[in-house]
Amino acid sequence: MADEDVVRELLAVVPAGCTWLLPVTGEDGRVTDFRVAATSDRILDVYGRGAQRVDGRLRELYPSVVDGPLWQLYLEVLRTGRSATMDDFRYGESRPGVVAESRFEISVHPVLGGLLVWWTRVDEHRRRMENTELLGSLGWAEYDLATGRSEWSPGMYRIFERDPTEGPLSRADQAAAIPPEDRGIAEAAWQTLEVGAPSDVTVRFRIGGRLKHLRILSDLAHDATGRPVKIYAVVQDVTARVATRTEIERLSDQVRLGELTALAEHRLARQLQRMIQPVPEGAFELDGLEAMVSYLPAESALQVGGDWYHAQTLPDGRVVLAVGDVAGHGMEAASGMAHLRFALVAWLSAGIRDPGLLLRHLNRLCAELGITATAVVGVYDPATRLLPWARAGHMAPMLGRQGRGVDLERPPGLLLGAESEADFPVVDVRLCPGDLVLFYTDGLVEHRGDVARRSAEVRDQLSAVSAAPGADPLPRIHRLLHAPSPDDDTCTLTVRVRH
Repeated sequence: MADEDVVRELLAVVPAGCTWLLPVTGEDGRVTDFRVAATSDRILDVYGRGAQRVDGRLRELYPSVVDGPLWQLYLEVLRTGRSATMDDFRYGESRPGVVAESRFEISVHPVLGGLLVWWTRVDEHRRRMENTELLGSLGWAEYDLATGRSEWSPGMYRIFERDPTEGPLSRADQAAAIPPEDRGIAEAAWQTLEVGAPSDVTVRFRIGGRLKHLRILSDLAHDATGRPVKIYAVVQDVTARVATRTEIERLSDQVRLGELTALAEHRLARQLQRMIQPVPEGAFELDGLEAMVSYLPAESALQVGGDWYHAQTLPDGRVVLAVGDVAGHGMEAASGMAHLRFALVAWLSAGIRDPGLLLRHLNRLCAELGITATAVVGVYDPATRLLPWARAGHMAPMLGRQGRGVDLERPPGLLLGAESEADFPVVDVRLCPGDLVLFYTDGLVEHRGDVARRSAEVRDQLSAVSAAPGADPLPRIHRLLHAPSPDDDTCTLTVRVRH
């Protein structure tokens, strides 16, 4: 087997960005181009190409690279025979559908008369890391015990409200920011690390004139002799979660002690709902979608349900769409809603994207909390317009397309909390530009006891708007559906596929 065939077969299965280039020379012996002799088929280029680039020329594949700094680096490695690197290569592209600027770390090595090029795309990795930190209020820190030097991620500077140009806060300044009554917690964390176990504590810090609750998960790295050399820490700002939990516990205690009237409980539960999931005014943009949320209280003054929604563009560009309803009313339902919504956000922050797996986690949480609930979760991919979704005892979303309204094909799915272990099958629906999808809770259709008639009315309204959407289809749907249920709250999440 020839050298090219061997290298081609090897590189095709390497799970990293690597390409073997052979120089193309003119009649005068000067290098005029490079031919892709072999490349990885596992890691694709910015255009989504893998091994189909083999035998292609760089002038045709990447014309903007020609005679630029990377091209000059290739020529230098060929001339000197010494490897070289480029830590921040920026590749620009002006054609539609391709990221305008991509950033790479590149190393070039002379191999078998050509160049072995290893490349790592760093812009997407950094963007995912920064968005994950932002979504989860996270940051990471590394402290070198030998040199005393610290390194912080961008999320740490956001948490500590510190200008990155000032560098990480010193350990002395960090210790000074801890209230005296919490310093024992910090000391206990150090003792835990010293005995070789990871530490997980929540400590208050005075930052920007107010107290923040920071959860700190830290661990020690040791050298070969067992001596500690570095501390690694992940920090999460849990101030809002602690405040919400404290408020729920405080209000629940007041209800148990009989200090609140039923009307006051209703008012406080409604206030808690609004604090946890504020409803945007008007339509708002998601990646590839336009969305609108409606939340209508029940006609009954004393009935506050556990209806909730979540709509968000995730760091990888996909969009999560969810609605749910916790059984019961008042503070118990509002508390359950808070647990489920915060838990969903946390699992999304951890990178979970499968709707069935998300519902399995929510189901186990409901079983542990002793509550029951319904929910439907979808994760839309704007690149493919595919919407995988799953349900747990909840009504299927409705689809309006070109004057026709239907319920989406309904997969099986038990009520959350009914069994501690259950599966939630996922079904896929491919959407089209202009499609309208309605996620809703049962208050929308359980009007006056005639669910079938009311469901048909809603489908007809969705059909009419999809047939003639006009300039503001989502506000029109909102107005058509704006009819509160006598005994239950109603939450709707309507999305329109923009392109």
